[in-house]
Amino acid sequence: MAQSSKLVRLASYLRPHWQQVTLGLVALLVVNAVGVTIPLIIGYVVDELTVSFTLTRVLRYVLLVLVLASIMWVIRMASRICLFGAGRQVEFDLKQRIFEHLLTLEPAYFGRNTIGDLINRATSDVDNIRRLLGFAVLSMANTLFAYIMIVPAMVNLNGSVAFFSLAVYPFMFGVVAIFGDRLRNQQLDVQEEISNLSDLIQEDMGGISLVKIYAQEENERRAFRRRNRDLLRANLALAKTRNTLFPLLGGFASLSLVIALAIGSQAIIAGQLSAGDFVAIMLFIQQLVFPTALLGFTITAYQRGEVSLDRIEAIFAAQPKIRDAHRAISLPEPVGHLQAKGLTFTYPGTNRPALDQVSFTIEPGQTVAVVGPVGSGKSTLAMALPRLLAIDPGQLFLDGQDTTQLALTDLRGAIAFVPQDSFLFSTTIKNNVRYGDPMAEQMEVEHAAKEAQLYSEILNFPQQFKTTVGERGITLSGGQRQRSALSRALLVDAPILVLDAALSSVDNQTATRILDNLSGEAGRKTVILVSHQMSAAAACDRILVMDQGRIAQAGTHSELVSQPGLYQELWNQHKLKEVLQ
Repeated sequence: MAQSSKLVRLASYLRPHWQQVTLGLVALLVVNAVGVTIPLIIGYVVDELTVSFTLTRVLRYVLLVLVLASIMWVIRMASRICLFGAGRQVEFDLKQRIFEHLLTLEPAYFGRNTIGDLINRATSDVDNIRRLLGFAVLSMANTLFAYIMIVPAMVNLNGSVAFFSLAVYPFMFGVVAIFGDRLRNQQLDVQEEISNLSDLIQEDMGGISLVKIYAQEENERRAFRRRNRDLLRANLALAKTRNTLFPLLGGFASLSLVIALAIGSQAIIAGQLSAGDFVAIMLFIQQLVFPTALLGFTITAYQRGEVSLDRIEAIFAAQPKIRDAHRAISLPEPVGHLQAKGLTFTYPGTNRPALDQVSFTIEPGQTVAVVGPVGSGKSTLAMALPRLLAIDPGQLFLDGQDTTQLALTDLRGAIAFVPQDSFLFSTTIKNNVRYGDPMAEQMEVEHAAKEAQLYSEILNFPQQFKTTVGERGITLSGGQRQRSALSRALLVDAPILVLDAALSSVDNQTATRILDNLSGEAGRKTVILVSHQMSAAAACDRILVMDQGRIAQAGTHSELVSQPGLYQELWNQHKLKEVLQ
């Protein structure tokens, strides 16, 4: 991102809060204007007191300076509240925008980008932007106003003293420019190492059971130590650069004072400068020391914000590949008729199609099983139906309408999808079941649980439907998690139900009872069952047998089991397993 475009982007973040920012900058301008007045008053007083000293006059000027300093303090606080408040508002806006944008992206995006890194961008990087648009804007504006007002005042008092005392400042800015790229690259390294560490923590905490089952605690400790050490090295490199830069800036500021003392004292002896004007110049230099020395911290905040801006904008640059068509078609009353015509899909980065010229027709109310060996394309087909994959137009149709032309809310409202990973939120069973319809009544929740053969087990839980299932449903068994996810799909009562290996952790008897419940609604609900459970598939109206992305066979169980082919092999393997068990 070019430097100018970055500034434009930062300005766009502040634009909704321009009134607050303007008020803060005006307040800062007033502070610096008053700040210039105080040294001039003190210089005038010094010259006056060298002629005639009275305590009353001193107290009067002390009171005046105290009032001006108090006014400066109040207005400075107001400027900080305005500018820091604008930074906080931008932080709120960015977090909201990032979350809302992530919700629009397809699942494949989260496969390419780790969750830990995305969390780090939405928290740490946004925090850096907040500092940039709060602290850094305030510091840079304060430095700019200070130079604009103080330098002319110094030149007006004595040009030569002002020139020589400020001659070191261009060198100071040159040092900042030299260190700028290094600071930016080192800050990028730190942010990436933080993301790597966050990824490891998230993976290990999410898979803690697996870590313990395979006794890999020591390996994970070593992996964490390596990444933690990489982060330490990156932080130390950044700290080394900063601890070199900041003392240099402070040294240049101190050198400016020394030069002013040397030249100013000679000017006083020569009668070219009064004692009061010399005091005023020294006070002006002191006023410039703080904003100039603070420039190093400001540059660091800017470099952090610049790196974070790139990382955040990378999220916004990712456009959803699955979105509503320009003139999306509504589907008010879906029936459940599905048709595929030469459906083909290839995952990015691969050469072999996961789906290769797949064609079929599923009538409303049918229960259709999709079986086949691992990697045959069954799950890809299941995900293509609700358009979780970016399939091409003209290949998949719902009730005669191209699914790529249907409004996504209508399409997904017509298809209840239960994936292989039965994800549950860390809330009550009731809230998990009614996730698709948060306002569903208790009776509807119970009915869905009964259909999924889960109701009786829920009644045995300590708080029944109010039982909290823990993160990702950790307190439930695999079968209970799958049936909770199935209950969630059944509650929304969509005309099409797609089960992608959603009964793999459920025993055959329970799976058969669930299918019986579903088949009892024949004529109203279309069911597509992706499964390795051949006994469950055998109970379906039709079976599609997939192999290497194609439909190798199709028919009823009785038809397919009597034909030599893949289905017969799968069935014989199933029968052999039953005998061995």
